[in-house]
Amino acid sequence: MSQVDDLADELTNRLFEADPLRPSVLGLPGSHDRLPDLSEEAEARHRETCLDIAARAEALDVTGLHPEAVLTRDVVVQQARAAVDLLDAKLPEFAVSDAFTAPIQLLLITLPMIKLTDEVRATGFVARLAAIPSFVDAVIERQSRSRLIPPGFLVDAAIGYFDRLLASPVIEPLRLDVGSKALAAERDTALDTLVRPALARYRRFLAEDLKPRARPAEEPGLCWQPGGLMRYAGLIRAHTTTDRSAQELHDIGLTLITDLAGEFRSLGSRVFGTTELSEIFTLLRTDPGLRWSSGAELLAAARTAIERAEAAAPRWFRTTPAERCEVRPVPDTDADAGTIAYYVEPALDGSRPGIYYANTSQAGERFRHVSEAVAYHEAVPGHHFQLSLALGLELPLLRRIADVNSYVEGWGLYAERLADEMGLYSDDVARLGMLTQDAMRAGRLVVDTGLHALGWSRQQAVDYLRENTPMAPVEIEEEIDRYAGCPGQALSYMAGRLEIQRIRAAAERALGERFDVRDFHDVVLGHGILPLPVLDRVVSDWITSR
Repeated sequence: MSQVDDLADELTNRLFEADPLRPSVLGLPGSHDRLPDLSEEAEARHRETCLDIAARAEALDVTGLHPEAVLTRDVVVQQARAAVDLLDAKLPEFAVSDAFTAPIQLLLITLPMIKLTDEVRATGFVARLAAIPSFVDAVIERQSRSRLIPPGFLVDAAIGYFDRLLASPVIEPLRLDVGSKALAAERDTALDTLVRPALARYRRFLAEDLKPRARPAEEPGLCWQPGGLMRYAGLIRAHTTTDRSAQELHDIGLTLITDLAGEFRSLGSRVFGTTELSEIFTLLRTDPGLRWSSGAELLAAARTAIERAEAAAPRWFRTTPAERCEVRPVPDTDADAGTIAYYVEPALDGSRPGIYYANTSQAGERFRHVSEAVAYHEAVPGHHFQLSLALGLELPLLRRIADVNSYVEGWGLYAERLADEMGLYSDDVARLGMLTQDAMRAGRLVVDTGLHALGWSRQQAVDYLRENTPMAPVEIEEEIDRYAGCPGQALSYMAGRLEIQRIRAAAERALGERFDVRDFHDVVLGHGILPLPVLDRVVSDWITSR
């Protein structure tokens, strides 16, 4: 192994040490009985290690290195410095919500994803259940004395989440099959005597301690917090892998929303017979024919769209995953507050396939016309192609699992537009769904920066999406709460899509008739998960080689 690969593995091991759940979910060797250590002391040690690894990688002389080694070195630097930006944001101190953006909810969502394939993992899972009270207490300790205070509407949402979870006599998501009866008895004892009281304790902390001092809905963003603008700048770097400012991203979003209005009018004229934007949005929101009759119907439509994409894929991709993507409903415990859909990559040990989770909660309020765009984003040719192929590459593990939101989500959003090129959308109504998803991602640039850099209130952000997108009211409320609770992450989608489109356009201009989109997609997906500047260089080198 080279010195660069050694650094990549060292950083991967350090990241796994800080988040031992990740290797368990991926089906890799690891400490399967541990939970993350959220103490400030542990974070300080992790920060120092990441800075040291970044400095050593930057000091390497790349002269004479194989091009792939140079890429690995650049990924090491970006991932280590992004980890520091995320640590400096102090997210555990104010990330309170009813979704994956909060540390305890993320833990409860992640644990059921782990496949207990042997006795070691099953025993470790029970040990993790026993460790949940300490994890909860660490969150309480950080949030009780932090100067970073979440807004009251997110505290209310979190209280509602724990009320729903604790209302059931059984914490079903964590009652995994652990094999033996003796271990199952230990699991049940841990859930009843340790986990439930700990979650109830956190619920009381939220209601009795945090809620009385929560920030008002008029001041939900980071810019209202001590050092908030500096932390937000770091989160922008981590999530977009660019140096764009909040104001620049805000202005890009405003321009995109204006451009999308023209596309809505063109399609709206054909579908509804009107070019009036407000009428088009109202019809998309209120037409009962654009709602699902059931969750089962929603899932069936997703499977049909994915099958259509799989059939067309060989004309657009030279390389496709060997395994198909499964479609499942979002678990009931997460559905009420969950996002519209998400994808979980397959486990490296083969214990779990790639899974597209679609939210069937309140199906009668969810839009039928966005279903195809969401399936193309999350599954095929989106994240399933991207992440499954990355995991199968013969590259250092860091290159296959790197946390680069702008590349991952940028590809997913690119896939929604690519699906239109591929002729996958069933009709103009489905294309309006594509535009609806585009408008949401462009709107994210506006409202995320509005909330966290420009001082917008929650209502101002909600009103902006209501006026400028045809999103469902239930989804607008969920989305704004997500942005408030997870600053900067929502910027990655459109920032990444725009860069991938720019890179492709440059390749098409340079290569002319020699450009083959199948080769381009192989290059974009064939080097692992890359920061956007590194992806740009990879494609530029490919163009030169042609």
